[in-house]
Amino acid sequence: MNPPNLEHLKHVTRRKFFQQCGTGMGALALASLLNENLFAADKPATAAAPLGPHFKPKAKNIIYLFQSGGPSHLDLFDYKPELIKRNGEKMPEEMLKNIRLAQIGKGATVLGTNYKFKQYGQSGVWLSELLPHLSGIVDDVAFVQGFYSEAFNHDPATLFMNTGAQLSGRPSMGSWFSYGLGSENKDLPAFVVLTTGVGQPLTNNSWGSGFLPTVHQGVQLRSQGDPVLFVSNPPGMGAQRRRQSLDAIRDLNQMRYELVRDPEIETRIAAYELAYKMQTSVPDVMDISKEPPAMHEEYGTTPGRASFANNCLLARRLVERGVRFVQLYHRGWDHHGGPDGNLVFDLKKRCAETDQPTVALIKDLKERGLLDETLIVWGGEFGRTPMMQGKLEPDQIGRDHHPHGYTVWMAGGGIKRGIAYGKTDEFGFFATEDKVHVHDLHATILHLFGIEHTKLTYRFQGRDFRLTDVHGEVVKPLLA
Repeated sequence: MNPPNLEHLKHVTRRKFFQQCGTGMGALALASLLNENLFAADKPATAAAPLGPHFKPKAKNIIYLFQSGGPSHLDLFDYKPELIKRNGEKMPEEMLKNIRLAQIGKGATVLGTNYKFKQYGQSGVWLSELLPHLSGIVDDVAFVQGFYSEAFNHDPATLFMNTGAQLSGRPSMGSWFSYGLGSENKDLPAFVVLTTGVGQPLTNNSWGSGFLPTVHQGVQLRSQGDPVLFVSNPPGMGAQRRRQSLDAIRDLNQMRYELVRDPEIETRIAAYELAYKMQTSVPDVMDISKEPPAMHEEYGTTPGRASFANNCLLARRLVERGVRFVQLYHRGWDHHGGPDGNLVFDLKKRCAETDQPTVALIKDLKERGLLDETLIVWGGEFGRTPMMQGKLEPDQIGRDHHPHGYTVWMAGGGIKRGIAYGKTDEFGFFATEDKVHVHDLHATILHLFGIEHTKLTYRFQGRDFRLTDVHGEVVKPLLA
């Protein structure tokens, strides 16, 4: 009998040997746990294979409509007669103790809204006149009015809402979904990102995979030009040559993986294969010109032009095809006052850009029987202060950043309909009743998808990390 060839072991250190042994044993243990009798998987989780839910989910897909910049809850959702009554007065000093503000001083004056509010639907939810389309479907929506965060500047607050941490380097929520549940369509990514608007910059840390395998990061699609950067074949390379090249690269990567067992090599193999498949699948799903004229009218879309309306229609097309997590970022909600962002002209513009397509998306999903399995989340990184910033002129008036109490809302996907949950105080300053923290929101969203948030973990540098860090409670009154 010939002895085995052990030449490749000459460069394997003792530590590397035990790491590889541990990886192999861990995979065997995971394979025995994640069988079809327990969860949804019948093979161990790899760079591209999902873990599967912990219990029966209520939702299958999520569309997260992130309004970047911080929409003013006081001018849209949170009606405060006392604030209007005390307009122009100084803010009570006791409310500002131990409070840090981004730009304005603590001696700023109270600012009541100039927009009219009315109650709508059987639920009697108060809404601003700036949201005429949303007012027609309030009985399908759960408004979380006791919501609060911890960060009062854009970058850390945006990261906190998207990754559960204020520092960069953590996996985004979409990446956790990709890692935990995967995609239902092998030709499309599990996590897709679309961006529109101008204003406060966004970085890809908000949809990055952090320390998870990079196959789980968000794939950014574009409404103009190539839908995905660099996914097209280079000039002079046909489909057959591309396939041959990818096969050769795959074989080389597989040989390297067998030698060093680096999981990022598996990620690279999966990424190349997905990119090849996306050459056909992505252009098809991105072509909204195939939709009937009535659908374009409903959403307010213009094919061939980047817009939030186009992205809402694309989001429906993506979840129809099994994309797990679709994230739409729309910038321009940072209304401090002045020509670059105010509560008169610019707030009206943002509402006009988003109100109709958002509601059209929900109605469209409902008519297609998809709303019950698709969760819609709407919100920004924080709200705005009850105090004025700028000047009392239409193009100058604004509000500062405010994380202590504001509104996000959800619809579909196992969420209770037609409720306003939680409250802020009479100034709309602090969340005071049925408070919901960022980690509570994340825990609740994961629960709707059959995931116990304390069990969806990833070991990195000796610690088990999770989206909800060491906090978070499922908000059961929000569940249908």
